[in-house]
Amino acid sequence: MKMYTVAVLGATGAVGQEMIKILEERNFPVGKLVPLASARSAGKTLRFKGEDVTIGLACDEAFEGVDIVLGAAENDIAKQFAPAIVKAGAVFVDNSSAFRLDPDVPLIVPEVNAQDVKNHKGIISNPNCSTIITVTAVNALNAIAPIKAMTASTYQAVSGAGAGGPVELMSEVEALSAGSTYEPKIFPYQIAYNLIPQIGGEQTDGYTSEEMKLQNEGRKIMHLPEMKVTCTCVRVPVVRSHSISVSLHFDVPVTVEQARQAIANAPGCKLVDDLSKKQYPMPLDTTDQDLVFVGRIRPDLTDDCGISLWCCGDQVRKGAATNCVQIAELLI
Repeated sequence: MKMYTVAVLGATGAVGQEMIKILEERNFPVGKLVPLASARSAGKTLRFKGEDVTIGLACDEAFEGVDIVLGAAENDIAKQFAPAIVKAGAVFVDNSSAFRLDPDVPLIVPEVNAQDVKNHKGIISNPNCSTIITVTAVNALNAIAPIKAMTASTYQAVSGAGAGGPVELMSEVEALSAGSTYEPKIFPYQIAYNLIPQIGGEQTDGYTSEEMKLQNEGRKIMHLPEMKVTCTCVRVPVVRSHSISVSLHFDVPVTVEQARQAIANAPGCKLVDDLSKKQYPMPLDTTDQDLVFVGRIRPDLTDDCGISLWCCGDQVRKGAATNCVQIAELLI
């Protein structure tokens, strides 16, 4: 088996660490791991396959001899190093939003549009976490009848804001339990016992940048340029795994049984749908695994050609790190 030199840009962050964990879990043929980070972390070590690996400094020269770069850094870092990565002959699988809507950059969810990988020119984008979870859940229904429109509300865990999100939630819970206060640093308001209906900055017509990602990215991934999407993104006091309420609108009726059967057979999905037995997707059940759980499948009572459902998925794994590694697997 051919072995590959794999770099992880942003190796010390939550997603970078998860990428390294998943490379090992899935037995990706890593001949050499090149973890890269800022000067603050360079020189430290991390564990991979039972050995200590030294973290290198992220710089243009670091990509020489690398086959695949998994990007777990912010947009500015991705843009800074993308030219050097491509020049070095590596393929950059980037988790940031820097290149997602670039027409020359494939945006990939392997269960949905794996064939688009072949169109890359050295850079492949990993979609937004909520987009990945949602399109994985609904793609099987799109195969029954093209999705005309989608209404979605996301319930996004605090870990989606980075490693500081869960720390802030727990700190607030502890402070409130002790009768004291805690000044929010990660979120604009207290997240403990609260919901915050804004993720990202205002972008257009009162929608946030996070909300527009689901429309723009979903269209590109599913090859549905005319699909209309309205989305509300909400931060909730859940540690890990995002949940999404989705109503889909088709040109022809799709029955609940058709939908259940399609999702039960869909790659990357697990049907969890028995309301009478209180069986439905929940964040605790979907954490630290890679399937998107789908349930609460029912008719949309506002549309004779509509179906509503509820889905949950681990946004650190399938919503970020695992999807990146799956793209790398497509490359080899």
